[in-house]
This record gives sequence, C-alpha cells and structure tokens, in this order.
Amino acid sequence: MKRAGAILLLAFGMNLAYADPSRLSTPSDAKWKQECGSCHDAYPPRLLSADNWRRLMSSLDKHFGANAELDARDNKKILDFLERNAGSGERYSSSTLRISDTPWFIHDHRVINKKEWTNPEVRSRSNCSACHGRVILGD
Repeated sequence: MKRAGAILLLAFGMNLAYADPSRLSTPSDAKWKQECGSCHDAYPPRLLSADNWRRLMSSLDKHFGANAELDARDNKKILDFLERNAGSGERYSSSTLRISDTPWFIHDHRVINKKEWTNPEVRSRSNCSACHGRVILGD
C-alpha cells in the first residue's frame, strides 16, 4: 500500500513539473501580446521554429479558419520578435503550424488524460495558460 501511495505521489509530482511555467518562460513584446493575445494565448516563440513562424505569419488571412491579417508594419514587428526567440533544432521543426499537433507537444502531453482536455477550465489543447499559467505567455 505504501508503494502505491509513493507511485501516485511521484506521478502527481511529475505532472506539476511538466506544468512548471518557468520551463517555458519567454521574453515579452507588447505588439505580439496585443495582436496574438487578442484571440488566443500569445504562444511563446520558442514553441515553433523561425521557418514555421515565417510560414504562419505569411498566411494570416487563413489563420486556422479566421482572417487574422495585420498591416505590414505590425506583421514585420511581430515576425521579427518571433524569429529572434524561435525554437531551434529538430524538436521545433515540424510540418504542422498548429502547436498542439507538433510531435514535441504530443510527446510532452502524452500523460494527460483525454478527459482533462475537455474540462471546462481547460477547454482545449490550445489553452496553455490553463495548466502552465500566464508566465509562459510573457506576463
């Protein structure tokens, strides 16, 4: 019985470690936070590669079913911020631009029960701040 309790405690502690906002802290940019954060969490730049951010920012007229186009100056300012702080290496290179469909996201969140994603406080896999707090989002 003690062993089962220790295993449960360890598993719970690991979940807290994975939700540690300091693991994904990011520099902030007012324009990025204002524009990207007006519809969804302003995702930390390190979650995609610079190439993926370029692809995403060049197709804002078709941004996951919405038109999120920006004027050229704002688009360039935000893209510069995203590129400077983008993730690097194979971990962040992916054919998908949807962060919650990237291999690293799926791998890192594999321990999350499917029911957790539909919890009213979580709502979806794209609501990072529900578990990770606002720190990762530049606050």
